[in-house]
Amino acid sequence: MENKKVIFSGMQPSGSLTLGNYLGALKNWVNLQSEYDCYYCVVDMHAITVPKEPKDLRKNTLEVLANYIAAGIDPEQVTLFIQSHVPAHAELGWILNCFSYYGELSRMTQFKDKSKKQDSNAITAGLFTYPVLMVADILLYQADLVPVGEDQRQHLELSRDIAARFNNRFSETFKIPDPFITKDGAKIMSLQDPTSKMSKSDANENSFILLKDDVDSIRRKFKRAVTDSIGIVAYNDEQQGVKNLINIHSKISGKSIEEIVTTYEGKGYAQFKDDVAEVVVNELKPIQEKVDYLLKNKDYLEKIYIAGAEKAEYAARKTLRKVQKKVGFIPR
Repeated sequence: MENKKVIFSGMQPSGSLTLGNYLGALKNWVNLQSEYDCYYCVVDMHAITVPKEPKDLRKNTLEVLANYIAAGIDPEQVTLFIQSHVPAHAELGWILNCFSYYGELSRMTQFKDKSKKQDSNAITAGLFTYPVLMVADILLYQADLVPVGEDQRQHLELSRDIAARFNNRFSETFKIPDPFITKDGAKIMSLQDPTSKMSKSDANENSFILLKDDVDSIRRKFKRAVTDSIGIVAYNDEQQGVKNLINIHSKISGKSIEEIVTTYEGKGYAQFKDDVAEVVVNELKPIQEKVDYLLKNKDYLEKIYIAGAEKAEYAARKTLRKVQKKVGFIPR
């Protein structure tokens, strides 16, 4: 049987997932699972780089796992696990810290952005070095491809640099991962400021749709979505708000941009916004019902994450043992 290429990806359990997370990543992951050997992970170790309530972190971790499955990820087809259940992530993370340069980590734009939002005396070493843990996540599984958005591209470049640095020093150890760019790379933007990415950390709750939002909230948020005074449903950079709504409709309905624009010729924004809301409501309803069911059946979720961690551990240990030997650790 032909060996499938390996894909690794994960999301932080830092609260409920948004429509942006779903359309920008999760829906794509589902499409990749039959074609690739996929490792999908809930990256709870990354989540604690900023303070978290322990009970919320546990609840959110299970909720994200349930969302993965409800969105269509098949635990029989992929390796689905919780990051902290595979100690090799932390072990390789430490070793790779010793092959990462202070200068390259201080240039990480996400670190700069996140540290601006915190008291400079409270910025942790974890926040500074978490890109190296991300490198360990990827290299542990000898990933060929990593689905990345523009904001994560710098971290993937770091993975490539550190892997090459290690390989040059100790001989071929890690695969050099490539970015997996989806054909439709349109980002889902804020409903209130369509020049910014949709984010649940936005102060205005009308700017994002959560996967668990009820029907009335979804309809209300789309009604309030920022458009413009032009009044014509068209796809261009002058009409960022409308463009964003068209992207959302297209990604869910599967209709082309041209088809959507033609449908709303001469109809104005009110009808269009209502219809986009209905498309989203119909997409999220079965996911919400499945999440609800899974969270009431925690034993089933537990079976999945235990089995997934065992599979992940087996693959991760092979890489880790090789690395430990090369750096000079005595085998246990």
